[in-house]
Amino acid sequence: MRQILATLFVMIVGVHASWAQDRRPSHCIAIADAAPGLQYLHKAAWTDPVPLYSVRLRYVAHASFLLQTHGGLNVMTDYTGLAGDADLVPDVVTMNHAHSTHWTPFPDPNIKHVLPGWGPFGEGIAHYLDLGELLVRNVPTDIRSQFSGVEENGNSIFIFEVEGLCIGHLGHLHHIPSDEQFAAIGRLDVVMAPVDGGMTLPLNEMMTVLRRLKSSVVIPMHWFSGFALEAFLEGMSDSFAIERHEGSELVVSLRSLPDRPTIVVLRPRFLMDLE
Repeated sequence: MRQILATLFVMIVGVHASWAQDRRPSHCIAIADAAPGLQYLHKAAWTDPVPLYSVRLRYVAHASFLLQTHGGLNVMTDYTGLAGDADLVPDVVTMNHAHSTHWTPFPDPNIKHVLPGWGPFGEGIAHYLDLGELLVRNVPTDIRSQFSGVEENGNSIFIFEVEGLCIGHLGHLHHIPSDEQFAAIGRLDVVMAPVDGGMTLPLNEMMTVLRRLKSSVVIPMHWFSGFALEAFLEGMSDSFAIERHEGSELVVSLRSLPDRPTIVVLRPRFLMDLE
């Protein structure tokens, strides 16, 4: 684990020392406690152009999100091969294999970059995909194995650096990250977090993780009932503002980040061509 994290850290430091000219550098590793000033986050249809200096996130289902950039890149997280009836082939997909609802063994062969969050059992995997406008990297964590043991490095927290933002997807997180893992994650402006309270982390431990990350925007995912979601919101309401959106999409930029940590509740919706 330490060797993997050390390798990831060297890779991360390297990219922050020599940024691609067409990607705005993020403050992901230069951890800061303050976010830029408040403007409203807003919704848009997934088929609309993404505004300049912005990223659009759509909650598709369970733990799958569509991330879209101004330059036209499409990324699907925890990709299962099913996102709706839309004729969309993502440029990048990330996957975790804790359950079949987080990956597919048969991704579309037209997808250019398929990034599994695991490697050989216990060995993990290191990703560092630089697409100019977008950088994708991962931080491995452990998961419970199907045989009641532990698969070391069997899950990945995927991190997307784009338009100066650092966006994280916690995957099927089963334990509070170590200090080394938190350092490798860095400062996340936006984080997608599982809040089921049982299949991943117990709610109190997930709350501990999110309070330490200090992300400006938290998007709950992996909730199976209103009960689990409401319990999470109630537990976080003392230190996070709560925004409930009836839609499934959010457009965010450095200028739109709230000055108080905010939980934004989105409603999952499959991608449809006629939208």
